[in-house]
Amino acid sequence: GDEVEDGIEPEVEAELPQIAAMVHDAGGLVYGDGANLNALLGHVRPGDLGVDVMQFNLHKTFSTPHGGGGPGCGPVAYQQKLAPFAPLPWIRHNHDNGLYYLEHDCPDSIGRLRAFHGNVGMMLRAYAYIREYGAEGLRKVAELAVLNANYLRARLSEHWHTPYNNLCMHEVVINDRHVRESGANTLDIAKRLVDYGFHAPTMYFPLVVKGAMLIEPTETESKETLDAFVEAMQNIAEEAMRDPELLKQAPHSTRLRRLDETQAARKPCLRWTDNDAR
Repeated sequence: GDEVEDGIEPEVEAELPQIAAMVHDAGGLVYGDGANLNALLGHVRPGDLGVDVMQFNLHKTFSTPHGGGGPGCGPVAYQQKLAPFAPLPWIRHNHDNGLYYLEHDCPDSIGRLRAFHGNVGMMLRAYAYIREYGAEGLRKVAELAVLNANYLRARLSEHWHTPYNNLCMHEVVINDRHVRESGANTLDIAKRLVDYGFHAPTMYFPLVVKGAMLIEPTETESKETLDAFVEAMQNIAEEAMRDPELLKQAPHSTRLRRLDETQAARKPCLRWTDNDAR
């Protein structure tokens, strides 16, 4: 649909079990998006909500950095009723000798999906992360992620427009509405953030909020870092009204200035040539 200034917060979360039951009654399955586990760890079991299948975004929740070109990975969990159809090979445990082995003789399986087993390093790191924190630690992770996001929401709302006025979960949404008259926009704000030493947040998402910035502090950021980010955003808000060209020409502190991202996507330079050295 069209972009709007203020987001419409759907009041469906409390009805998820009923919605899932309706889907199941109609013979369907429910897929859950594991991108939002930061706010749920130790507090909610997706299966209790009626979710049949869900991926776990290791590059958001379980220690792997999100964005910046880092490797993503998403192991998939499913209800027992779907187990016969799981991709090959299956990991089995031999109780007689205590060893694990790969099972390929599974007639109802959908078969092998690809030639390798995913980003194994990401999975091992996530496993170590989970074992290190334990059940209580993971519960605390969710609590701090939500606390950090709501702290940012309260502080940023002093200078930025927040399209959702209710408490958020692990992500807070702001937009560029109050600086738009200066001619600066969300992209300019993101580029200027680089000069303050911060990687820009997700831009123009959610799609229903015009000029959106989606900020996800996670559980690991300290109050000092969050305050520094708020101060940078306050400075940028003032700069946008006082000197919008400063934002439009940003970043100023990097070896390369603002690049033509459209051309880079459409006509990428995939190999070095003599012309690159001139």
